Amino acid sequence: MNTIKRILPKFTKDFIRCGTIGWCMEIIFTALHSLRCRNMELRGQTSLWMFPIYGCAAFLTPISRLLRHKPFWIRGITYMSLIFSTEFLTGSLLSKHKLCPWDYGHCRWHIRRLIRLDYAPFWFGAGLIFERILSPSVADAAFYQPPSSSSAHGKQSRGKFPL
Repeated sequence: MNTIKRILPKFTKDFIRCGTIGWCMEIIFTALHSLRCRNMELRGQTSLWMFPIYGCAAFLTPISRLLRHKPFWIRGITYMSLIFSTEFLTGSLLSKHKLCPWDYGHCRWHIRRLIRLDYAPFWFGAGLIFERILSPSVADAAFYQPPSSSSAHGKQSRGKFPL
């Protein structure tokens, strides 16, 4: 019971942070999309339903700890897959009640009108952003690698890509 009392406030805080940051990312993304349409108002939009959906990124915290020693591309693909799954599940649930705020039926690479496969790079990046927010020590450990002994002797180090 003590563990729940300790974890719940942090999870609630992370859920609110992820929901808010997700909203902001979506508003910026939709506003930048208007540039393609040459609409210089740069009007962004989102839905109230998106707050709890983005808030679910708080569940990435324990996963990021498990993946902390993996390369950035494995972590990114894992997060991207989880985000696609969440988008599909929540979209399916909301669609049953005719409340889904998105419909990708007009797009070429959609699955059941609920997810767009061409958004994979964006979800890859969003997952790494949420990792950085939720578990900075995990992201820092993967990003900042101590110099190897060979670089201290003037030789060039060949480390992993720093993400």
